[in-house]
Amino acid sequence: MPPAVALPLAIVAAYLVGSIDFAVIVARMHGVDIHQEGSGNPGMSNVLRTLGRVPAAMVFIGDTLKGTIGAAMGMVASGVPDPMVHWAFLTGLAAVVGHCYPIFHRFKGGKGVATGGGVLLFTVPLLAVIEIAIWFLIFFVTRTASIGSMVIVVITVPLLIWQGVSGLALVWVGLIIALVVWRHRGNIKRMVSGSEERVST
Repeated sequence: MPPAVALPLAIVAAYLVGSIDFAVIVARMHGVDIHQEGSGNPGMSNVLRTLGRVPAAMVFIGDTLKGTIGAAMGMVASGVPDPMVHWAFLTGLAAVVGHCYPIFHRFKGGKGVATGGGVLLFTVPLLAVIEIAIWFLIFFVTRTASIGSMVIVVITVPLLIWQGVSGLALVWVGLIIALVVWRHRGNIKRMVSGSEERVST
């Protein structure tokens, strides 16, 4: 398939995969509308507060897989058997956009951290493992998911450069980071004011 056809198809497909909202699905399995519970955000942290650890783990795995599948679509479409090919980061970005603005859920989605992590898990797995470990460590210490997310935002680009990622791949990751920060703008304001909600589960 010509690249001029393959890449747009991969971007659309990755966006649609990203639009599958596992927080909504898992919550509905438990008879809950996650948009009406807790913070109202359809993400892992709100599911954890509302439904507990096992449902939250299901959401985390599903959201992470969306990023991994989205990035894999880009590599396949490129025809280059290298997970760090920049197309993989571009379609990974499409999956994160789908997660944040899902067409299946009136464009009301989550904040993109786990799905972005899934992109890195496919493209730069060592970096992803390091960041996931750091995120969970910060979360368990602070009980505040957004603090871990913002730390990850700060360290991602230096770690990518350390792993040899450059060029357009860094641009696509930069856009993922910008989107994640934008989706966390309310959390950032609450962190500054000291009113950010913690998870007690």
